[in-house]
Amino acid sequence: MELYLIRHGIAEEKETGIKDEERQLTKEGRQKTEKVAQRLVTLDLHFDLIITSPLVRAQQTAEILITAGLSSQIEESSHLKPEGNINNWLAEWLEPRKYPQKTQLALVGHEPNLSNWAEILLWGEAKERLVLKKAGMIGIKLPEIGSPWGRSQMFWLTPPKYLL
Repeated sequence: MELYLIRHGIAEEKETGIKDEERQLTKEGRQKTEKVAQRLVTLDLHFDLIITSPLVRAQQTAEILITAGLSSQIEESSHLKPEGNINNWLAEWLEPRKYPQKTQLALVGHEPNLSNWAEILLWGEAKERLVLKKAGMIGIKLPEIGSPWGRSQMFWLTPPKYLL
């Protein structure tokens, strides 16, 4: 199985009066994310499902990916909130669904959450070495059998500037 960890695009700054979960993509963030999505289409990527954090900026990013034609299915998961836990996501969301091995899932979320998840899958612990830029993507291949913790392989780490 392949997981594509995608950080939301550039969002409004944290300000008084705007709840974090309601921050939206800026005009620049939307445009850059649309360009990245179109580039992923030209690279012939397709996701079986896009799973998004319930926060507005992540949902907007996921909708841009859907509009570009990268998937026809979208689902929300509270596990992808900034405080989400990969152990809970694996146990409560991924494992019970028993997806076929060739499944490609896109997870749209936040930092440092997504890069920590990638490090846990790759090295068994978060080392805070990977950085996922806004609208950037990390691709992780999970092993066919057994726990993915510390046994997965990274095949993609792209900041958005290389996709524009």
